[in-house]
Parts: sequence; structure tokens; C-alpha cells
Amino acid sequence: MTDEQSVERAAAQIDREFGRIDVLVNNAGITVDAERPSRERPSTAADPLAITAEHMREEFEVNVFGVVSVTRAMLPLLRRSTRARVVNMSSPLGSLSLQADPNHPISRVGLLAYSSSKAALNMVTVMYANALRDEGILVNAANPGRVATDLNTFTGERTPAQGAAIAIRLATLEDEGPTGGFFEDGGSIPW
Repeated sequence: MTDEQSVERAAAQIDREFGRIDVLVNNAGITVDAERPSRERPSTAADPLAITAEHMREEFEVNVFGVVSVTRAMLPLLRRSTRARVVNMSSPLGSLSLQADPNHPISRVGLLAYSSSKAALNMVTVMYANALRDEGILVNAANPGRVATDLNTFTGERTPAQGAAIAIRLATLEDEGPTGGFFEDGGSIPW
């Protein structure tokens, strides 16, 4: 995702082999080592004041700029589909509403770089949804929940299959489905 030439080669290969993309799920994401949770150090123990600008750059490179690169490269292929969908995997940690509520548990998670990158991804989602709405391309953000992956040293409570359910639902929306929203299994998440 961070290598523009690699992204362009992937788009060209997909074009040659399939001619279009019906669904793009932007699922890549990282957290910097300074914030990486483990069983010994939960995410609530992370210190946002210890995060440097370089940490932020590293995180944004994948979680935001990579999504922009891939989406832009795949856009011509999405436009050839009759029911194109884009799903950006996000997190409620990127919700400004939840982060601003001192009584919400999200506001006590100290992942500055990760949360900021997901907030930026949420804005990318809304802007793309607005720009592509008239073309019928639906763009939404999805929260898979705390899935046990390498991102959290496999401390999450959910399986990958459980986390994928919301992405599948958004990828298969009917034409009159929502666009520019942020969703989890239980419904909408506030921006």
C-alpha cells in the first residue's frame, strides 16, 4: 500500500485479468510499536504524550495515505462496475464524538497515532462518499471490533470471521444503501 508503483502494477494486473472491481475493502492497518498493545500492556496504558511526529507519519503512511493510493488506483476499475462498493476498515477510536466524551471508554485509550489515523480515514471515507455518490459508488467505514490479529498481539476477543461480517454487509449493499456512514454489527457509530 505504501509503494505507489506496486499499487499501480496491481491495478494494471486486475485490469488485464478482470477489467473491473466490484468491491474494494481497504483493510491494511498498523499501529506503531510505541502504542502496540499486548497482554502485559493494554492500549489504555499507552502514553499519547510519548508519540512523536515520526510515529504519526509511519502510521498515517499505511492507515491513510495507503488507502488513498489504493483507492485512486482502483477507481477506474470501480467505475466499470454496475454496483461498486468501497469499505474502509476503521475503528471507533477514530470517532471524535466518542473520544470527546470523558465518560466513554474510548476516550481512555491512549493510542494517539492510531486514533488520529483512523479519524483521518473516516474523513477520507466521507469525502470519497460525497464525491462518488452521483456515480452510485457507495463508500462506507466499518468497525470490525477488536479482532485477534497481529495488530494487537492476538489479544482481541473476536475472530477474523466475526470481524469480516460488517465488511461483507457493506460490500453487498443494495443500490439504495447508505453511503458516507460508519457502521459496526450493531448499527451506526458516531463520527
